[in-house]
Amino acid sequence: MSHEVPLPGGFINEVVLKDGSVRRPVGPHTPFVHRLLEHFERRGWDGAPRLLGIDEDGREKLRFIDGHVAIESGRSAYAESDASLVRLATMVREFHDLCADTDLAGDAETVCHNDLAPKNTVYAHPGPGAPPIALIDWDGAAPGERLHDIAHLCWEFLRLGTPVTDVGETARRMRLVCDAYGLDADRRARLVETVLWWQDRCWRGIEDRAAAGDPAMIRIRDLGAPVWIRGDYDWVQANRAALEAAL
Repeated sequence: MSHEVPLPGGFINEVVLKDGSVRRPVGPHTPFVHRLLEHFERRGWDGAPRLLGIDEDGREKLRFIDGHVAIESGRSAYAESDASLVRLATMVREFHDLCADTDLAGDAETVCHNDLAPKNTVYAHPGPGAPPIALIDWDGAAPGERLHDIAHLCWEFLRLGTPVTDVGETARRMRLVCDAYGLDADRRARLVETVLWWQDRCWRGIEDRAAAGDPAMIRIRDLGAPVWIRGDYDWVQANRAALEAAL
């Protein structure tokens, strides 16, 4: 039996490396995600893992992407640099454009990743200004609005909430993301509102799913996530005018 190595970051799903490929549990989301990954491969976009099929244990099998995932420790050295943010926003625009006006998007604007975060981003190296090379964990991908992904990106990569010590600098970086993506004026006007929507949806979702007995959400709730996410929500609400004025 081949040796399996647990990969970091798989807090909800057990993710392992075996025989040079990534193995992940399947679920109701799997057929759509596989169609999406196959679409990226056909279009030649290499910013997502390549689907290799289903393994002998019924798990999803993906090509391993050699690089560095920006898990919490030390991530600010590269995941939050201006150069990395610009490349990241460009990558999001690329896959949004690839999915617009396709059967995958249906009647929506595009397909959204819905969990853009440092923990789901692979970087070429851990040094300052390292470019992101791929986005992983597409389990939450679904048809949606372009703005949803940009708002989630800003929340996670700019740490929109209580960790912020310089509102002006954070607002500048939000504009940098918007400019790199090419976000229009209407969407910019709704960006902060959409960040608040994500934060509210997130903490309530954790509470509701934990109350329903979801083991992963119980662990996340017990770590205090709903409390700090509500704190982030309050911070964004308090600084909303300053953030919007810079966009």
